Amino acid sequence: MEDNVLLSVRNLCKWFYLRKGLFKSMGYVRAVDGVSFDLQRGEAIAIVGESGCGKTTLGKTILRLYKPTSGSIIFEGRDVTNLEGKELMWYRRETGYVQQDPFGALPPFMTVKKILEEPLIIH
Repeated sequence: MEDNVLLSVRNLCKWFYLRKGLFKSMGYVRAVDGVSFDLQRGEAIAIVGESGCGKTTLGKTILRLYKPTSGSIIFEGRDVTNLEGKELMWYRRETGYVQQDPFGALPPFMTVKKILEEPLIIH
């Protein structure tokens, strides 16, 4: 791993298993499925997509608020995928994310063209 890579995510998956009662499994929802990227030191990234596509689940899984179903999360050269206890608390103190402002979010029912036209029409 290069020295300038702060966060490396490889084939990250978070699936939620659906159950009916205590013992009957009804399948699963693939909320995050096979996400990979590297974040360089000094970089910022934005995770964008339609409502319900898994952006928040991806963020919470990277922060280890959810345990990944599979894949790896490497932070500052250290595998944090399976941290627990005090080590997990350390990781959570070192990381964080900013959720979108729901009032400033792009409406999923509008095309990009309409979104770009709207301020031009107003002014």
